[in-house]
Amino acid sequence: MVELLETFATQSVLAIHNAGLFEEVQEKSRELEIASQHKSQFLANMSHELRTPMNAIIGVSEMLLEDARDLGKPDDIEPLERILRAANHLLELINEILDLSKIEAGKMELELDTFDVAPLVEEVAMIVGPMAEKNANRIEVDCQAGLGAMRADATRIRQALLNLASNAVKFTERGVVTFTAAREVEGGRDWIVLRVTDSGIGMTPEQTARLFQDFTQADTSTTRKYGGTGLGLAISRRFCRMMGGDITVESALAKGSIFTIRLPAVVASTAIDARGEKPVSAGLTPHPRPSGSEGARVLVVDDDPTVRELMTRHLTKQGFVILTANNGIEALRLARDAHPAAITLDVMMPDLDGWSVLAALKGDPTLADIPVVLVTIIDDQQRGYALGAADYLVKPIDRKRLIETLRALAGAESGRVLLVEDDDVVRTAIRQTLERGGWNVATADNGRVALEQLAHGVPDAIVLDLIMPEMDGFEFLAELRNRAQWHDIPVLVVTAMDLTDADHRRLNGEVEGVVRKTGQSSDNLLREISQAITASVARRGVTLVGSNDG
Repeated sequence: MVELLETFATQSVLAIHNAGLFEEVQEKSRELEIASQHKSQFLANMSHELRTPMNAIIGVSEMLLEDARDLGKPDDIEPLERILRAANHLLELINEILDLSKIEAGKMELELDTFDVAPLVEEVAMIVGPMAEKNANRIEVDCQAGLGAMRADATRIRQALLNLASNAVKFTERGVVTFTAAREVEGGRDWIVLRVTDSGIGMTPEQTARLFQDFTQADTSTTRKYGGTGLGLAISRRFCRMMGGDITVESALAKGSIFTIRLPAVVASTAIDARGEKPVSAGLTPHPRPSGSEGARVLVVDDDPTVRELMTRHLTKQGFVILTANNGIEALRLARDAHPAAITLDVMMPDLDGWSVLAALKGDPTLADIPVVLVTIIDDQQRGYALGAADYLVKPIDRKRLIETLRALAGAESGRVLLVEDDDVVRTAIRQTLERGGWNVATADNGRVALEQLAHGVPDAIVLDLIMPEMDGFEFLAELRNRAQWHDIPVLVVTAMDLTDADHRRLNGEVEGVVRKTGQSSDNLLREISQAITASVARRGVTLVGSNDG
């Protein structure tokens, strides 16, 4: 009996001790979890703080580079291109850190969509083409016939495949990098298998074992020679695993590597965030365009004067009429007064932030129909769409996507240009350039034909040669300005003739400007014409109101 009690006492003491240890382990686990959350939050906050100045650096550099190209200053172009390359590289690193922090915090969201696989693979191969050429590599693409479509997050797949492809061309010299894509059936399910095969430096088994660890590369000497953070592969694998797939690698030192992405052809909807897919009704709903030749009005709301300047400059070149506000209260006032076709809205602003402005806009029946594009450092699309945003762009923004989005939202039709030029070659070149810039172009080979065309519709602008048969440019201008319905059409003269003082007096006040055909390259000439037309149409629009530079 005594022995039994002693055994019971010993076991009780041991149980109490184990319970204490278990409680201690639980407490340590909680502390580690909190520390991990703090680390992820710190990384996210730092990334946001770094992206703010990067937005200004990239935006201003793009603006200066655009000016240098327009003015034909080759000495300025190369340094500005270097700045842009470095800035975009730094932005890529910042984005990788931000992605990692969101994954660790469980906040990474998938955007599921149905898309064709082959074009995505071909696009990535095209992107890395210039990098491959630098190392004298050859790119080969082999997509299975009838590969078809898949349902997944195309952006994340493109990001992962681009990471694998970039590594392949970087670690291969005078070799071959091959992309293959196939559809396989396993376990009654369709799988999409993407492979990137290279004939590069390869890796040892020890190196491949640690390849997908955060902040790790195959070898420290690799980092010194080729650069990189070691984050890309780790993040790419996590993206694939979020979609129910994986990335694997086979490699042999000095023989090359094969990286394989294997994903379900239809990613389960359970992998998507609680918001689900962005509904079409919350997306690109066209807004009525202002009448007349005025471009669609866009209200730009941002407390950063650099952002407002860059957005105004870029959007004005595309024919939009821009109003600006540097705070939420002013934004709501301008929205009520001007009722713009669309609004771009920053989130992080003093006093009244973007979330509050968006909620106020959508809560006002007179303003709720105005589409709002959030343009911000903060990557919280779920909240933005829930509050009624039409689209969500994260700074630094893709300018092309911004323009396409605003054109769709604002219902901005392409401007109409009447091109009056008797030289077939010149007429074709100018027409093609203007059409690439989004203009609808009608042509006439002399002034008389142009007048006949004007009777059927008034264009937003006219590009006019002066020396033409039957009716020259001067005679055409006189007829144009004598008709009340045509009097205010902006005219840009494009001519090879040497204008006398008398010619200048005849044109003074009648035309927006004169572009000389001679003395510059054809590319510069065409670019100058396109920009002059855009600027002249914008100038003839309604005077900007409510502009606030803060």
